[in-house]
Amino acid sequence: MRDTPAGRRAARADGPRSSQPKRRTFTAAYKLAVIEKYDAATEPGVKGALLRGEGLYDSHISYWRKARDSGALKSSAAVPSVAHKGRPGMDAENERLAKAEVKLGQTRAALDIMGKAFALLEMLSESADSPKPSAR
Repeated sequence: MRDTPAGRRAARADGPRSSQPKRRTFTAAYKLAVIEKYDAATEPGVKGALLRGEGLYDSHISYWRKARDSGALKSSAAVPSVAHKGRPGMDAENERLAKAEVKLGQTRAALDIMGKAFALLEMLSESADSPKPSAR
């Protein structure tokens, strides 16, 4: 996918489903720019013309405003390109890995016990199969 001048992402035209309609996706910078233009429009009919020209609905603007206000919509230029110290969800992932390590330790202990039990049963089986010395 590559960005087009309007800020929309163009879909690849050579895929197996290239003849099917594509869902449009918009970059964060495009969304923020359209919100700015929409909010700056004060003349009657300008907002509608903007939406018609971009092929958008007023619900797009509503959703994008909510995303902007909640902090979910940030321009790629506004996001620093430095590595994050803690990515979102890392704590949950670390907790999941810690639980998996505990379960792995339990499984290894159970396998060790099963191996010892098998060896003991095998030893008892061999002693039961061996001929008993006659008492005569």
